Amino acid sequence: QVQLVESGGGLVQAGGSLRLSCAASGSIFRIDVMGWYRQAPGKQRELVATITSSGSTNYVDSAKGRFSISRDNDKKAVYLQMSTLKPEDTAVYYCNARILGQLKTTYLDYWGQGTQVTVSS
Repeated sequence: QVQLVESGGGLVQAGGSLRLSCAASGSIFRIDVMGWYRQAPGKQRELVATITSSGSTNYVDSAKGRFSISRDNDKKAVYLQMSTLKPEDTAVYYCNARILGQLKTTYLDYWGQGTQVTVSS
């Protein structure tokens, strides 16, 4: 069974930084695109950043220049380095991955449990 486990969330002051980690495990044959989403109180979930298996990245406008997504294919992990954090970055952050299981021919989306990021003024 496929599982994504996140870590690295917490409380930080404005201007600080955090590094989120997400590791995939289970019956995995191949991992395609991986990404990070977030959902702030009273807001809809939004895509923050994505990274393909070859390393191409994409970011939401508000994260450009401050956030950096990366991955380690050997470790089946994806990371989100967040710098110059702002109070509006406060949200629950979710890891996402498109994964092909060892016994399947189609890719499925998997999600982490979410990790809280709180940025104080």
